[in-house]
Amino acid sequence: MITQSVLDFIDVLPQGGRLCGLDIGDKRIGVAYCDAMWTIATAADTLQRQRFMQDLNWFREQFQKQAIKGIVIGLPLNMDGTDSPQTQSIRAYARNLNKALNPEGAAAIMPILLWDERWSTAAVTRVMIDADLSRAKRAERVDKAAAAFILQGAIDALAAAC
Repeated sequence: MITQSVLDFIDVLPQGGRLCGLDIGDKRIGVAYCDAMWTIATAADTLQRQRFMQDLNWFREQFQKQAIKGIVIGLPLNMDGTDSPQTQSIRAYARNLNKALNPEGAAAIMPILLWDERWSTAAVTRVMIDADLSRAKRAERVDKAAAAFILQGAIDALAAAC
């Protein structure tokens, strides 16, 4: 199941559970996790994108190791809320991930929430600049920090809706 609705996402996760946040870029994927009670998101990894099946194998391993129950993927909408070519690319990646993780005809094993990520990378970069991190350190950390920013926004909305 893929949704942009917080309420639909909660319906398939009535007992909560750990979530994974993804900031999917052209070259890297930032990864973050939150606790089972949806209180705090933590930046975890930056995955260098490869072929989809290689990414998928890495995700499956991590999702099992981290006991992940759902995925939040940052959706890069235009400032007016419309889709961009990048948005379409992320929607396609989410569909492929959903198809691979959720067998057809089965209940959603790993639901996916698409979360508006406008300004996430800019906000994280601003905090890093304010913390006086070098350009190299920012480049190394920005993707996973953006994933945590996206996931935190989603879990705040999920907690408020419960």
